[in-house]
Amino acid sequence: MATLADVARRAGVGLATASRAISGRGSVAPQTLARVREAAAALGFTPSKVARALSRRTSDMIGVYVPSFSGDFYGPVLQSVDAELRAADRHLVAANGCGGGDARRQALDGIRFLMERQCDGLLVMSNALVEDDFVALWHEQPRLVLLNRLSPAQPEHCFGTDHRLAGRLAARALLARGHREIACVAGPHSAPDNEERMAGFHAELAAHGVHVAPAHQVEGDFNLPGGQAAAAELLRRGALRCTALFCANDLMAMAAISVLAHAGLRVPQDVSVLGYDDSVLATYTAPALTTVRVPIRAAAESACRFLLDQCYGLALPVEREFPPEIVWRESLAAGPHPALALETFA
Repeated sequence: MATLADVARRAGVGLATASRAISGRGSVAPQTLARVREAAAALGFTPSKVARALSRRTSDMIGVYVPSFSGDFYGPVLQSVDAELRAADRHLVAANGCGGGDARRQALDGIRFLMERQCDGLLVMSNALVEDDFVALWHEQPRLVLLNRLSPAQPEHCFGTDHRLAGRLAARALLARGHREIACVAGPHSAPDNEERMAGFHAELAAHGVHVAPAHQVEGDFNLPGGQAAAAELLRRGALRCTALFCANDLMAMAAISVLAHAGLRVPQDVSVLGYDDSVLATYTAPALTTVRVPIRAAAESACRFLLDQCYGLALPVEREFPPEIVWRESLAAGPHPALALETFA
């Protein structure tokens, strides 16, 4: 395999000149540049990405921590980030939560793993970490970006949607379709984004004189088994005599639709169901799931571009606003009450 020294020797130039010609960094006379390129082509020389990165004192790698590689939420995020990195000729190193300890310890261990791989920057998604963790991490690695979390310590390094507004949109969607007897399946109280969406949801309902009875509220775990158990519990309590059910993510809503069907309840004729996230599977439920679209992929792309700009001095475009919206499908039908004429859906 030809080396840069071989190219320099064949072109009759010094090693430094050949390096400048190959890398495009620094001035080289046009005739010399042509000779170096001809020599490289004749020898089949391909610049080593590792050597090039070492010469710039970078690894050309961005580390990404997500709690899990499974499911249909984190996978699209990883795909979006990987596409952005490849377009910039950089690479992704991923870590997830595994091993011993609670979710917070797993997150810290995963991020430590990425730091030890000398990643030039880090993109982190975690509901388990607390503000003191973020402050400590930024002290050690300033080129760290949070996705789907907000921190007052470094707000410009945070990318995500307004979950409180998204929760309000969910409530408005049900009210605008004439529903006032409503049940809900929340996500874990330990998840800040869940707390925001549920706070917005209940606040918007309350603003229109609607309150979800405590017996009509249960907590799930953002997965199919959690949604199944939560819907079964609502059935046991008689809560699904309500006309609508809001689930704090699509996986739980999909599981709830299955539970309702097994109980002989039709969606949406007997109970309307509204999800959250607009996962890739939402169009494949029967009926197709009406949901709150949270543009997490767009947020991930801009978070990655911001990180690339910080790490490598690029000037990639970065968006800061990722507004949620309702995606109307068949699982949400008209309810028995007069529909409220809300400006959002006028």
